[in-house]
Amino acid sequence: MTIVEMTIAVRASVVTLAVLAAAPASADVAVLMGNVHGGGMVGKGTGGDQQDEAFFANAPNGVYGATVTGRFLFLAAEVTHRQYSFVGGEFENTLRTWTQFSAGVDFEIGLGSTQQKKERKGSFFQVSAMAGFGVGTGQQVDPPLDNSQITDKGFMLGGKVALGTHLSKHFDFGLMVPAQFGYFFKNGVAANDLTNHYQGIHVEALLFLRVYLKLI
Repeated sequence: MTIVEMTIAVRASVVTLAVLAAAPASADVAVLMGNVHGGGMVGKGTGGDQQDEAFFANAPNGVYGATVTGRFLFLAAEVTHRQYSFVGGEFENTLRTWTQFSAGVDFEIGLGSTQQKKERKGSFFQVSAMAGFGVGTGQQVDPPLDNSQITDKGFMLGGKVALGTHLSKHFDFGLMVPAQFGYFFKNGVAANDLTNHYQGIHVEALLFLRVYLKLI
């Protein structure tokens, strides 16, 4: 991704978020959400000496995992753990994991009538933009996770759109599409050794089941 492309992407994100900020979003002040999800992923190394060994480019394409998110107004922080297995990728039928801590903005807009929005019924649209830091492993994590199990680390920048329906006051179901760009480096080497750095992107399409708890 070039500097020009990144600048265009950032400007587009700012415009989108400005429009969403003016839209009638969720009236809940503070919420805690947890979801389980599963689907598919495609990734690609885009630059750097290690781009052919990019984590998401070589990971299996099947993905499942869980996310816990806390949101205050439109500010959000979340932790995500995903496992990549089953099919596709350089290491098909093996397992890789990615754990990430992120913070940013998150908006949810009800698509139903005014009454449905008050009762958390009908459909909803969600969009978020976050930055974070994540670590990847080449095998199932043997708790507690320590540095010897980590193969890749990365600083991440990305966004997510989701379309779902409220099953009840506390449960939602839908489809989300996260996309991220990252600056990565292989673990176990000097951080300033640029021969072990690379950049990459990945996109996922995931079905999710979410628990939604209003705190305020």
